[in-house]
Amino acid sequence: QVQLVESGGGLAQAGGSLRLSCTASRTSFRFNIMGWYRQAPEKQRELVARITNGGSTNYADSVKGRFTVSRDNAKNTVNLQMNSLKPEDTAIYYCYVRDPWYRETWGQGTQVTVSS
Repeated sequence: QVQLVESGGGLAQAGGSLRLSCTASRTSFRFNIMGWYRQAPEKQRELVARITNGGSTNYADSVKGRFTVSRDNAKNTVNLQMNSLKPEDTAIYYCYVRDPWYRETWGQGTQVTVSS
């Protein structure tokens, strides 16, 4: 059973920055996909950014140019650098990984609040 430990998040002012990190328990394989989703109050969970084992990235249109996803395969870590934050970025952010057998694991979530 893969365990995910998220860190970062918290409170930021509009225009500010935050960094999220997520470390997966040690594995003998690399995750096909690592990334972040978010869920704002009364909204569905949505993809924020993800990165494949090969380094290809996908971003939600709303965060392109502001957020950067990266991974460190040696540490089984995925990071999300969030710059130029907006109040609409306020949500619970969830780490997500998918292994080579398409099994998915979610983190417990970390709150990000952006004040105007």
